[in-house]
Amino acid sequence: MNSYFDGSLLSLIVIKTICFILTVITFGIAFPYCTVTLYRWEISHSVIDGRRLRFDGTAMGLFGQWIKWLFLIIITLGIYSFWVAIALKKWKVAHTHFI
Repeated sequence: MNSYFDGSLLSLIVIKTICFILTVITFGIAFPYCTVTLYRWEISHSVIDGRRLRFDGTAMGLFGQWIKWLFLIIITLGIYSFWVAIALKKWKVAHTHFI
């Protein structure tokens, strides 16, 4: 079977630029939306063993997790931030499926 990625550089640049601007303008509030948008683009252009992937996570679902993670980072004086990258990866993988 064939595995490949069919996304274009131009569309990636456009999405990343818009997400960066949105995140800065909203002081980080749009970060979950931008994370979901970027990851959905990446997954929708990925094919593994001839099967396209699908991402069903939502920005609202990630926003709830993001608030919880931010709270845990604050009460642990930043220590929990080491676990956030892993928690985010687990959340992404849990919402990624084959079509």
